[in-house]
Amino acid sequence: MKKLVIVESPSKTKTITKYLGKEYKVVSCMGHIRDLATSGKYGFGVDTENDFIASYVPIKGKSKIITALKKDAKDSDLVYLATDPDREGEAISWHLLDSLDLKEDKYERIIFNEITEKAVLEAIKNPRKIDNNLVKSQETRRILDRIIGFRLSKLIQSKTGGKSAGRVQSVALKLIVEREREILAFIPEEYWEIEAVFTDFKAMLEKYHGKKIEIHGEKEANDILDSLDKSFTIEEIKETPKNKKGVMPLITSTLQQMASTRLGFGSSKTMRVAQKLYEGIDIGSETVGLITYMRTDSTRFSNEFVKDAFTYIKKKYGEEYVGSVKVSKKKTNVQDAHEAIRPTSLMREPDKIKEYLTPDEYKLYKMIYIRSLASLMKDAKVLATSISLLNNGYEFKATGQVLTFDGYLKVYKEYEKSEDVILPNFKDYKSNVLIAKEINKSQHFTKPAARYTEASLINELEKLGIGRPSTYASIMEKIKERDYVLTVDKKFQPTEMGMEITDKLEEGFSHIINVEYTAKMETDLDEIAENKLDNVKVLKDFYEEFEPMVQKSFETIEKKAPVTTGESCPECGGDLVIRKGKYGEFTACSNYPKCKYIKKEPREVKEIIDCPKCDGKVVEKITRKGKIFYGCSNYPKCDFASWDLPIKEKCPECGGTLTIKKDKTKCLDCKYEK
Repeated sequence: MKKLVIVESPSKTKTITKYLGKEYKVVSCMGHIRDLATSGKYGFGVDTENDFIASYVPIKGKSKIITALKKDAKDSDLVYLATDPDREGEAISWHLLDSLDLKEDKYERIIFNEITEKAVLEAIKNPRKIDNNLVKSQETRRILDRIIGFRLSKLIQSKTGGKSAGRVQSVALKLIVEREREILAFIPEEYWEIEAVFTDFKAMLEKYHGKKIEIHGEKEANDILDSLDKSFTIEEIKETPKNKKGVMPLITSTLQQMASTRLGFGSSKTMRVAQKLYEGIDIGSETVGLITYMRTDSTRFSNEFVKDAFTYIKKKYGEEYVGSVKVSKKKTNVQDAHEAIRPTSLMREPDKIKEYLTPDEYKLYKMIYIRSLASLMKDAKVLATSISLLNNGYEFKATGQVLTFDGYLKVYKEYEKSEDVILPNFKDYKSNVLIAKEINKSQHFTKPAARYTEASLINELEKLGIGRPSTYASIMEKIKERDYVLTVDKKFQPTEMGMEITDKLEEGFSHIINVEYTAKMETDLDEIAENKLDNVKVLKDFYEEFEPMVQKSFETIEKKAPVTTGESCPECGGDLVIRKGKYGEFTACSNYPKCKYIKKEPREVKEIIDCPKCDGKVVEKITRKGKIFYGCSNYPKCDFASWDLPIKEKCPECGGTLTIKKDKTKCLDCKYEK
C-alpha cells in the first residue's frame, strides 16, 4: 500500500523519511499553498454580501507544487496531512484537502508536537479527520486581517505617507506611541538619597521618627547630614526563611522575551533558530528534532516528559531537587492543543551535542533545555535578612538575603535576572553600636516609564491578550520595515510617520484599533475554534460596524499637505513638493497628475568596500525603479552585486564577503549568519 505524507517544510521531509518504511513517501507543500484572491469588492476575495464566502487562489509560484502534489496523491492509496499542530497548520491541511480533491476515505490528518521517531510513529497510529472548527477560526482570522488591512492601508496611503495598517500591528504601534507621549509629557522631579557605608554593607535612610522621609533638595540633604553622627544603634534585625519561586515552562512569547534579554536575539531570529531545532538536526548517527513545537501558549508538559524529568533530576542532583508540575494562573486565550517548549529528550544534553550545532542553535537549545529542567525542580530557599539602624531619630535600613538551598538555581543560575544583596551575619557582631565609614548624599531625578524593547512589547501584547505567539515576530519586523519605529539602544522609538498614522487611526477608529477590542476579537476566535460562536455572525457584526467607519474616515480625515521646496516647476510653474514613494522621498510637481514633472536629483557615488571579485570598488547604485543595491564600479566587466550592504569585516568561517541588513549579518559565500 502506497502512502503519502505531506509536511510543510522541506527540511522535515529528510528527518521524517528516516522514521518511516519504504511504503511511505514524504513530501513538502512548502508552507501555505493558497490564499484569499484579490478579486471582488475592495479586492477582499470575500463575498461580504453572501455569508463571507471566501475565494482562494494558489499563491504565486505554488501552482507547480500543487500539480506535483496532485500527482503524488493520485499515485498513493492514502494521504497523511502532517502540517503543523496549530490552527494555521489545520487550515493548510484543509487547503491541501480541497486543492488535491481528496476524498474522506483517501486522507488522514496527523499531528505531532515533536519530530522524533516515537512521536511520528505514534501520530501515524492515531490519525483523525480535519477539525473544521479550527479551520473556521483560522479562516475568520485571515478574513478579518484582510478586510482591516486592505481598507485601513488604503486609507493610510491616501491620507499619509504610510504604507500599511493592520489589526494587531496598529495596536502594537499605538502602545509604542502612547508610551512615547508619556515620556515626552513627563516632568522629572528631583530627590536625594542618603547612604551610610559600613565595612561590609550599606544602609539607606528611610524614615524619621517612624515616618517615611522624602528629600527634595540639597539643602534638606545637608541639614540631615549635619544632624547625623557616625555612630548607629541597631534597632532591629529580622531573618525570615522564604521560598524563591522557580520558573514556568517556556511558551512562544516567553521564549522570545528570554532570548532577547539573555541572548540578545531579535524575535525573528529566535523563531528562525527554533524552527531549525524543531525540524531536525543531524547529530551523528541520527537526524532528530531537538525541541517540541515552538508556537504554543500552553505551559503544560506531557506526563511522560515529567516522569522522565523527575527521574533525571533525582539521579543527577538528588531527591531533594525534584520539584512538582507548575500550573499557570493565566486565564484567557490559551490554546492547549500541545505542550510548552521543551527538549524532546533530556538525554540530549546541550554540551553532548554542541559539536553538531551552530553557536546560535547551541545557545537557544541550551536555554530551552535548562529552563525546562529548572521548571520541574524545587523552589530555592533563602534567608531574607534586614537590619534597621537608628541615628538621632533617623532610621536607616539594609535588606538582603542568603541562599540556604539552591533548588532550581542549581541549573538556572546563569539565566537568573536578580543579583541578591548578601548581608553579613549580624549575630556575630559583639556590639549593638556600629560606626559608619562615611555617610553620603546623592542627587537623583524620577524617570518616566522606559520605551518598549522587543521583549517588553511582546510581554505587553501577551499580557493584554492581543495577537498570537506566532504573529509577534512578524509584527516586530513589520513596524520596523515600514519605518514606523526606530530602534534606539534596542528600544522602540516611534517616527513622525508612526505617530501620524496612530493619530489618524485614533481619529476614525478608536473603537476598533484599541487593546480591549483586539483582545475581545482573540476571544471570539477561540470560541469559534471551540464551536461556541458562529464565524459568519462574528464577521457580519464586525463588518457592519467597521465599513461605515472607513467610509466616513475617507471623507472626514484630512490629508497631510506635502512639504514645498520653495522651487517652481520648470514645466508648468507650479510649486515643487517633496513626496514619498515606494523607494523613498522624491521631488515632484504639486500639480500632479496634470503635470508629471519629477526632479532628477544628482546622486553622489558612495564607495563601500574594495570589490571582492576584482580591483574595482563596490558602490551604491540604484535601479530604474529607484531601489538601492550595491555593485562593482567595473560593471559590466565585473558582475559583483548585492541587495544587502557589504562590509569590510570578513566572514569568520570562510573569509568571504559579509553583508548586513537590519541587524543581521550574512556571508555571501557560505551559510554563516549572525
